[in-house]
Amino acid sequence: MVDPDRTLQRYLDAARARGWRIEAVLETHLHADFVSGAREAAAATGATLFLPRDARVRLPHEPVDGASRFALDGIAVEAVGSPGHTPEHLSYVLRAAASPPALFSGGSLIVGGAARTDLVSDEMTEALTHAQYRTLRDAFATLPDETALYPTHGAGSFCSAGTGGARTSTLGAERATNPLLAIDDEAEFVRWFPRTFPAAPSYYFRMRAFNAAGPRLRAEIPSPAHLPARDFDAARAHALVVDVRPIEAYAREHIPGALSIAFRDAFAVWLGWLVRADAGLLFVTDGAPLERVVDEALLVGYERLAGALEGGMDAWEAAGLPVARSPLVSAAEARLALLDGALALDVREPDEFRAGRLPEAVHIPLGELAARASELPRDRPIVAYCGHGERAASAASILERAGHAAVSNLCGGIGAWQAARLPVEHR
Repeated sequence: MVDPDRTLQRYLDAARARGWRIEAVLETHLHADFVSGAREAAAATGATLFLPRDARVRLPHEPVDGASRFALDGIAVEAVGSPGHTPEHLSYVLRAAASPPALFSGGSLIVGGAARTDLVSDEMTEALTHAQYRTLRDAFATLPDETALYPTHGAGSFCSAGTGGARTSTLGAERATNPLLAIDDEAEFVRWFPRTFPAAPSYYFRMRAFNAAGPRLRAEIPSPAHLPARDFDAARAHALVVDVRPIEAYAREHIPGALSIAFRDAFAVWLGWLVRADAGLLFVTDGAPLERVVDEALLVGYERLAGALEGGMDAWEAAGLPVARSPLVSAAEARLALLDGALALDVREPDEFRAGRLPEAVHIPLGELAARASELPRDRPIVAYCGHGERAASAASILERAGHAAVSNLCGGIGAWQAARLPVEHR
């Protein structure tokens, strides 16, 4: 296994289906975007952990550096120093008889790009970007074009800067098409590359220390209890309610002060971005599988799982407890509200905002909204919007918690606005 995350069962199932035995877990670097599953995998399988020596991880392991060579059941493994994404970064070349080499590159080289270099500290970004340039030019230069490339990161991740849609490639394909490999001016690379990075979720900057300390095993973390409505209500005094239902259900009715993060592929990222590290979590699921929600919370380091609402919102209402509403509005309704004095709030990322936005929209990316909510007027209704509606629902819930009483969500986001042929501003 290379760079497993904490959702271990899927790896075990995949190995079992192939009749394989997991003997080794190799980490390329200290991860910033998820909690490592290396310790969990070793405990479940008896595998040996091979971790970068310079990561100084505080759990039993075999330390590896760029000079390390070892064999696993007849397969030769060569560690290659490949700093840039992180200072301790290693890649692994696996060689088996009669097969092309396989390069497990972590974030040092991904399809169409490479992983970002600014996640350790601002002070180290320039030095790491220089290191990334040299890694791309030199680290894998002796490997043949047919070398199979297996990165940990894919394009589209907040951890990556790349354009490829595929998750795997070959060195030959990357040498022919990866734009980073075509740059032969180190100074230009160091100037340009950090400008391509998307915003970094805030939790990224605590994950390296979390992983270096050695995450707790899943068996050591209590699962959330199913709480009757009144017990759930009482627990709100010491925990945050996270409503994972679809945005339509949240809009119809929700627990006052609940944070809306619809359960989808990006759930863990937004949970980590919007919720403080030490928060206890209470979940409203109403159909979303609680076990998967818990897996995603654990994936980004949340271990104080205070409970889940038994019986869902029906039970909450039956207990006579208060509900709040946050309306979804159509593009036509949003247009009328804006003409009547409402404020358009765009919570997308800067590149999305620059590509086109509602006229006179105020731009505050969702990840910054809690800290900047005071910039918004309390005496005007707000129409929040994003690409589809999920981020705007989170925005509406953040503003509700900040005391804004009249916030609606443009259903379908800017796409619905454009489909209605309503005006869009560009710069």
